[in-house]
Amino acid sequence: MSSNFRHHLLSLSLLVGIAAPWAAFAQAPISSVGSGSVEDRVTQLERISNAHSQLLTQLQQQLSDNQNDIDSLRGQIQESQYQLNQVVERQKQILLQINGMSSGGATPDAQAPAASSDDAQGAAAATAAPAANSGAPALTGDANTDYNAAIALVKDSSRQDDAMAAFQNFVKKYPDSTYQPNANYWLGQLNYNKGKKDDAAYYFASVVKNYPKSPKAPDAMFKVGVIMQDKGDTAKRRPFTSRWSVNFLGPMARNKLRNALTLSADYAMTRNCSISGRVA
Repeated sequence: MSSNFRHHLLSLSLLVGIAAPWAAFAQAPISSVGSGSVEDRVTQLERISNAHSQLLTQLQQQLSDNQNDIDSLRGQIQESQYQLNQVVERQKQILLQINGMSSGGATPDAQAPAASSDDAQGAAAATAAPAANSGAPALTGDANTDYNAAIALVKDSSRQDDAMAAFQNFVKKYPDSTYQPNANYWLGQLNYNKGKKDDAAYYFASVVKNYPKSPKAPDAMFKVGVIMQDKGDTAKRRPFTSRWSVNFLGPMARNKLRNALTLSADYAMTRNCSISGRVA
């Protein structure tokens, strides 16, 4: 019996000795694997969170850039609309003036050649007479005063001849005055009123050629083109209107104006309108 007990005790000891290392070995990997997977998961979650944060930042930046682009486009649209409105208003005033002027009848253009010396003398006398008897105010020697006096005559429809004489005297008297482009412009307008389209074109062209930076240059250039159109010379009219649109209009306004000029109905609608004068 004692022998059996020892045998069982020895067997149990061997089993415990073998099982203990295996148990320790089995427990260690469980703890290690569990700890490693949690760290990996935390790291992975951190990476996902960082990626989401970066994506959100990029989306916010892109949204901000898009908003800036929209604001810029809105500003460009507003500027183009303003330019177009200015062009339409200017064109309307020009057409009203031209149609109102043409309704008063036209006189033959000047520049007819002299037939003889007697005719030349008579023409010279006829030309000098209005200057002497026109009632144009005498020049004071002050450019500002004399220019304002000529403008006052423009406002008086019964003294258009006096206004023309006053501006002619002004142009000769004050060749270096800052009012030269305005004076030439009004000489062109007054000549057009009388049906002297060749003379009008000469003065308008003088403004464009000699004073291209003047505020009067755009209107003067456009009116040269209109005069060419009135005379039926479309080939000569086109360079002036094209140059006018390129120099003084933005792309959107140019397209709108080009479409408007192709519609003759726009011109016909203003035939019975009165002159909307603008003196400057």
